[in-house]
Formats: sequence, structure tokens, C-alpha cells
Amino acid sequence: QLPGWSLRPDGSIVIATGNDDALGVYTCTPYNSYGTAGASQPTRVLLKDPPNFTVRPKEEYFQEVGRELVIHCAAHGDPPPTVTWLKVGSAGKSSAQVDGNSSLIFRPLVKEQHGVWECTATNQVASVSAATSVHVLGTSPHAVTNVSVLPLLLAANVSWEPGFDGGYFQRFSVWYTPLVKHPPRAHRDWVSLSVPVGAQHLVVENLQPDTSYQFSVLAQNKLGSGPFSQIVTSVPRGKRGALTTVPPEPPAMTVRIFLSPPQALTANETVRGVLLQWHPPAQSSVALGGYALELRQGKGGWEVLDRSIPSTKTQVLVPGLIKDAFYEFRLVAFAGSYISDPSNTVNVSTAGMEVYPSRTQLPELLPQPVLAGVIGGICFLSVAVIFSTMAACIMNRRRAARLQKRRQGRSRLAGR
Repeated sequence: QLPGWSLRPDGSIVIATGNDDALGVYTCTPYNSYGTAGASQPTRVLLKDPPNFTVRPKEEYFQEVGRELVIHCAAHGDPPPTVTWLKVGSAGKSSAQVDGNSSLIFRPLVKEQHGVWECTATNQVASVSAATSVHVLGTSPHAVTNVSVLPLLLAANVSWEPGFDGGYFQRFSVWYTPLVKHPPRAHRDWVSLSVPVGAQHLVVENLQPDTSYQFSVLAQNKLGSGPFSQIVTSVPRGKRGALTTVPPEPPAMTVRIFLSPPQALTANETVRGVLLQWHPPAQSSVALGGYALELRQGKGGWEVLDRSIPSTKTQVLVPGLIKDAFYEFRLVAFAGSYISDPSNTVNVSTAGMEVYPSRTQLPELLPQPVLAGVIGGICFLSVAVIFSTMAACIMNRRRAARLQKRRQGRSRLAGR
């Protein structure tokens, strides 16, 4: 018997450390006081290597949205392992690709790919994993998590954990509304309260006793608003010393609202402009209200082009673009007070394109500052033309009067 080897009562042999001493062919022979029926069929012991990473991903990666990101991961073993990638906490299929060297490729990187990714190497011996965090910069904030509401006396303390800020400073606001059984209209107005800078909780005061309220938290940065958080329903405590009997306080429950972003946004050049097409959100637990189209030119900020696209539409025409310019478009879905994450971003270059001027649709799509500048320029040009015409008329009249005086003077001299 070799060191580290042991025999169990059931006849199994345990080899604590596998090495060259364990290689070989083995048989098992059972016996008792009457003898034995013979040895078992031979079995061969082979030494195999579990997967071992030769290239591990870094702990964190930071990259701007729309750019390319490649994360390398490689492993060896005997037999050679299979390397796979998976986004932690994601149930659906990711749009990321894996090349022949087992590297994870984001081309282009989108907001939805932010999070923790795991590289796993597996063979017949074992499976090993390595995790990395992907931070997508230049986006609106991500939704806050772990929203909780602590009922207080005619108030409620709302707390949360911030999501990723998208690479910019973010602010928070708490939204709430009373939950009534028979609302006077389909849409209930929500009240919003700004949260002091740096705080992760807010006490909402002056609430009605024994009335259910819904609470949600919204994060915003310089690029826009993120999605609303999950909705939490809670009942504030009633007044102390009241003579009425207060029923037991129901436990706060969480109602999750699912509104995924529009899918597969594409852009195609037409003779009338750029045609944007998309698919509706894959998941929505509330009735879809419509879409809002956002545009960014060059390195500028995102601007809302059209915030009233009907939910039944899956395409929109964008005319009136500037020649030899670079544009980015994205789409968000909304349902009442809920706003989805932006869709994938599509890039449009008008270099070499026959850009047609806008007709009736441009005023609806142009941002208000741009539209005001266009109207102001037209008005200024019109006034300049009018003044030029009046000045020309006055000059012509003065010339005609001078010519007439000269002719009259020559006629008098000739008469003398």
C-alpha cells in the first residue's frame, strides 16, 4: 500500500493524490469464507489535467458605448477544455460574440452589456470560471436596486442602492402616488421629490394615514433618465392617540414592472431621408404607450426628436439631415410613467448622400432650439429682402426726379 492510499469498507480504493504511481490496470476480487468467484473486469487508470487558465480576463473593463471591446480568455487541459462566456444574471441570449481564440467581442458595445461576465473552461475532469466586470460609459444611468420603504408616522422612508451612473454624475428623485381602488381617470399623477446630493434615502412626509402608496426611484445624469425602479407599495402609519381601530399593517410588497427596450433598430437610406425601423419590446407587463426618438450629432448630447410616436408604429422617416454629418439614433419605449432603457444605437453618415430638405415632417422632428433658429433665420432674410426692395424703389424715384428736372431746364434754355 502506497502513502495516501486507503481501502474503504465497501471495497473502494481511495487515492488521495493522483500521480504516476496510480497509473495502471486494476481489478477487484471479492471473497469471503467460502472463497471467491473471481476477479472483476480490468479497469485502466489514466491521469488527466483539469482546465487551467493561461489567459485570465482582468477584473474590470471600462469602454465607451458604441465602441469595440475585446476580452481575452484562454485555458488548457487534458483533454482540451471548452471555453464559454455567460453574462451573470441574464436569462436571454446575449448579442456578444466569441471568436476562435475564446475571446469575448462586443462590436459595438451597448448599454445592456454592462455587468458581470463569466468565462468558464470545462473538460471531462473539472470546470473552472473567471469573472470580470464590464462598465459601459457614456450612457444614461442604470436602474436603482433593492428599493425598500419603511412606514413611519404619516410618512415613509424610501431607501435604495444606486445603479451604475453611466460614467457621469447622477441624481435621484423619488416618485410616489396614492393607490386608490377607483381612480377618477386611467392615469394617476405621480409626485416627484428631488433627493439631496449624495443621499441614498428620502423621507416622504405629509402622507395620508391608512392609505396605500406606490413608490419608485428614478436616476438621471447629463445624458438623460434611466429606467424607473421596481414599484414598492406601502401604507404609512396613522396618527397616535386616534380613537379608531387601525387594522393590522399589511406587509410591504414589491410589484415588478417589466418594460424592455425596443429591439433591432436599423437605419436605411431612402430617396426621402433616413428610414428607421425596429421591433416592439420583447417584454412588457404594462400596456405600451408609445416611443420617443433621440438623436445625437457628432459628439454632442442626446436630443429628443419625437416623443409622440404611436405604439402601433415600427418605423419612422427622418428627413432634413445636414450633408456630410454623422448622426446617432436610438429609441426608448414608454408606458405611462415607465420608461425603458434605450435601444441599440444606429449610426448614420450623410457623407455622399443625397439629403432632401424636410417638408411637413421636419418641424415635428427638429429640436425646439434648432427649429427656433431656422424660423429666426427665415424671418431675418425676409425683412432684409423687404428693406432692400424699398431702398431700390426710393433710389429709382430720386433718379427719375433728377432726370426730369434736367430735361425741364434744357427745354427752358432752348426756348430762349
